[in-house]
Amino acid sequence: MDFARARHNMVESQIRTNKVTDTLVVDVLDALPREAFVPDSLKNLAYIDEDLMVGAGRILMEPMVMARLMQSAAIEETDLALVIAAATGYEAAAIAKIASAVVAIESDIDLHRSAMEHMAEQGADTVTVLKGDLAKGHPGQGPYDVIFINGAAAELPTALVDQLADGGRLVYIKPGSEGIPGTGKAMLLSKIDGVVSETELFDANVPALPEFAAKPHFSF
Repeated sequence: MDFARARHNMVESQIRTNKVTDTLVVDVLDALPREAFVPDSLKNLAYIDEDLMVGAGRILMEPMVMARLMQSAAIEETDLALVIAAATGYEAAAIAKIASAVVAIESDIDLHRSAMEHMAEQGADTVTVLKGDLAKGHPGQGPYDVIFINGAAAELPTALVDQLADGGRLVYIKPGSEGIPGTGKAMLLSKIDGVVSETELFDANVPALPEFAAKPHFSF
């Protein structure tokens, strides 16, 4: 398979045609080999317009959704970014092509090892991959200008919002109402002068992170 051609076709048919105009984001996705971040059994599917499950409830996010979230986060070259649910490292590696440095958190031991290997293979030396609790983030290196949550989050941990720098942006997918398919929304949280506001961006549906599933509500 000609992966370079598949990657370029992904950019032309999935990214540029879906309101992604940030040339930095476009150039990153046109250059970074997505196939290098998936198991051999999924390499031929690396550039389809779907999420790719890579184990432990983790994904490589659908390219269009990922690109629009990156664009909405308005990543700058001086930014420090935090990626929650690193999976195999693709999203962190992409963000690192623009940001100054990236901290990526993964709780699954096998995926943590995989992400570190992929960073070494890609020369992504500005990415630090840590094994830890997704909901806790990594306050020791924060605050962060950008936080990217790689999966849907019904419950957004307060600890992550607290790690946003003033002027920081957090992007994630809020899943749709239970039993109503296709109602998820991409969301942007912004912190200005200590005040956090939330903006709905566009319709999007990606698998939920098990750690951030909605808490059960009991009725008696």
